[in-house]
Amino acid sequence: MSFSRRIPADLHANALTAALAEARASGRSYLDLTESNPTRAALQYPDDLLAPLADPRGLRYQPDALGARVARQAVAADFARRGTHVSPEQLMLTVSTSDAYSVLFKLLCDPGDEVLVPQPSYPLFEHLTRLDSVTVVPYRLEYHGRWSIDVASVEGALTDRTRAVLLVNPNNPTGSFVSAEEIDRLASLCASRDLAIISDEVFADYRFAASSGCTGAPLVGRADVLGFTMGGLSKSVGLPQVKLAWTAVSGPEGQVAAAMSRLDLICDTYLSVSTPVQLAVPELLERGASIQRQIQQRVEANYAHGARLVAEWPSCSLLHADGGWSAVIRVPRLRSEEELVLALLTEHGVLVHPGYFFDFAEESYVIVSLLVSESVFIDGVTRVLRACGSETR
Repeated sequence: MSFSRRIPADLHANALTAALAEARASGRSYLDLTESNPTRAALQYPDDLLAPLADPRGLRYQPDALGARVARQAVAADFARRGTHVSPEQLMLTVSTSDAYSVLFKLLCDPGDEVLVPQPSYPLFEHLTRLDSVTVVPYRLEYHGRWSIDVASVEGALTDRTRAVLLVNPNNPTGSFVSAEEIDRLASLCASRDLAIISDEVFADYRFAASSGCTGAPLVGRADVLGFTMGGLSKSVGLPQVKLAWTAVSGPEGQVAAAMSRLDLICDTYLSVSTPVQLAVPELLERGASIQRQIQQRVEANYAHGARLVAEWPSCSLLHADGGWSAVIRVPRLRSEEELVLALLTEHGVLVHPGYFFDFAEESYVIVSLLVSESVFIDGVTRVLRACGSETR
C-alpha cells in the first residue's frame, strides 16, 4: 500500500521515546520535567468548572462558520482585558491552534509554498506544514544575554514561494517575547512583499513580573500588514481537554475583509467547533482565570528556583526568559545531548527534553518544564545539575 508523502516514511520511536516506554513498562519511577499538561500539574480546578458545557442551548444546532457570536464576543472581551481591541467580526474559532494553522495554510498557501518559522522553537511546525503540503523554512533566534530575532536571517530566507512568517510570542521553549522594534521591522518587510504574519500567542498571559520591561508587541491593532494572532483555552485557562482556540485577523481593511470571507468558506466546509464548548466560553474564561493565576505563580516560582539552583553550578547556566512554561539550561558539552538525556532518565531518574528536539543550533541544552510542582522541579533540576555539573569538577 502506498501512503501519502505528507506522512513521514519513518515512524519509529527515537531513542528517548523508546527508553521512556521501557521505563514505564518496567514500573521504574522518574521525575517528569517535560510535563506540559496543566491538568496533570497538581493545580486546583473547581469541581464544577465544566458545568457550563451542559447549557441546554447546546441541544440546538445553529452553526456559524467562524464561531458562535456569544463565544467571539467573550474572546473579544478577553483581548480587551489585556488592553487590546478586537472586533468579534475579526475572530475565527477553531478546535485548536493546530487546527487554526491548517486553516491558515489553506488560506495563504498553495502546495509547495513556504512559511518561515523561528529556530529554535516548537517542533510541531514540521508536522503541521507537511500535512498541508507546505514547506518550512527556518529563520534564526539569537541569544546574547536574551533572545532576539535575527531579522537579516528572515530576509535572507524569503523566496518567491514565501507566503507567511510565523512568530511564537512568547516563544516555546525560549520564553522570549517579540519586541516592538522587531515587529515593526518584520511588518515592514512582510507588507512590502504582500506576506502575512502569523503570531502564536498561546502563552501570552504568562509574562514574568521581573521582565516587565519586555514589551511584547502584538499584531492586533496594526493596519500595515495582514496578521493572524492565535490563542486558546488550552494555555490561557489550563483547559487542553476543552477544545477551542481563536484567531484574530488584523491589517489593511481590504485585506482583512478578503481574508475573513475566505476563512468563512473554509470553516463552513469543516464546522469543527462544538456548540456546547462555544456556549461555555464566557464562563470558562471568567472562572478559568483562577487556573491562570495558579499557573502564573507556579512558572514564576519555578523559574526563580531554577536561577537559584543553577547559580551553584558555574559550569551550567539558565538562559534568560521573559515568560512561558519552559526554561532552557545550558550544560557542559561532554557528550551528545541524546546520550545525556538518556543517562538522566536511566541513571538519575529524571526526564528532560534535549535542545535538538527544538532545533537549537548547537549543543548542549536541556529543556525543563516550569509547570510541574515546585517540589518536583527543585528535585529534578537538582538531579540534572548534579549529573551535568559534577562531570566538570
